[in-house]
Amino acid sequence: MPSPHSRLSATAAAEPRAYCGRLGVPVTVFAPAKVNLYLHVLGRRDDGYHLLDSLVAFADIGDRVTAAPAAALSLTVGGPEAASLARVGGDKLVLRAARLLAERGGVEAGAALTLDKILPVAAGIGGGSADAAAALRALNELWGEPLGAAELAALGLGLGADVPACLAGRPVWVGGIGERIERAPALPPCGIVLANPRRPLLTPDVFRARQGPFGGPGRFTPMPQDAAALAAVLALRGNGLTEAAVRLVPEIARVLERLERLPGALLARMSGSGATCFALFVDRAAAASAAEMLARTEPGWWVEAGGLLSGMAAEGGPAVLPP
Repeated sequence: MPSPHSRLSATAAAEPRAYCGRLGVPVTVFAPAKVNLYLHVLGRRDDGYHLLDSLVAFADIGDRVTAAPAAALSLTVGGPEAASLARVGGDKLVLRAARLLAERGGVEAGAALTLDKILPVAAGIGGGSADAAAALRALNELWGEPLGAAELAALGLGLGADVPACLAGRPVWVGGIGERIERAPALPPCGIVLANPRRPLLTPDVFRARQGPFGGPGRFTPMPQDAAALAAVLALRGNGLTEAAVRLVPEIARVLERLERLPGALLARMSGSGATCFALFVDRAAAASAAEMLARTEPGWWVEAGGLLSGMAAEGGPAVLPP
């Protein structure tokens, strides 16, 4: 495993003439793991993009992005997944987000960005999108909010289909190709275990491999009031990309099987396009106990335990939602 103290750097070519910051105080924003509690593929547009229906939640497991005043734009990446991110060039999305925000907002300031990378890359839990969204929120705060919520959401969509949901940072219904975001009710308290077999899986590959008929919408009301009731409702729904993902990475089937057999597991499912899968539990304590057991028996996997965030996930400001 890469050292948590490894560091990688990248600096923007253009250096702004000045830097500023709200009281000169660095801004840190949490970039939580995105979890598709269900994901239905409804159809495919003529341009190749797929139409989705999903309930997206966030876990209290994730990365952190800090933006500090500086004369130029730079990014330093650390944490246990820093080397993995460097191998796939995922840090470029954070810098791209920063440059776009500066351009759209007419900002001449720089910033020193630091990314503490905890989430695995190409894993179906929105790590890169969450990092880009956190960078946008941190820089927008640092630079005095040059863009409003709607403008920030529109900019985020240009970076990736998952970025608008990650900007929201709270439970949302997702439609269209990811651009239609609607606030979902608060979730009941739930523990969660995330597990990844250390096999990166690119989202476009999974969509290309998908076969068979399309599904229907899965939205429901009211929101269940406890973890067991939520799991029961979700059991009637699914992830329309699982079959394709398993064909590409057969280990996903084993991850799901192991999660289903964990003591106290209420539901096991793949998130997004994989390969990360999750299991829901009645609380964080049950999830932590199960994750400890799984990590002992599967030492090569990435395994983390925590809880679902019922409302706003991000630190340092309100959730950002399109109008």
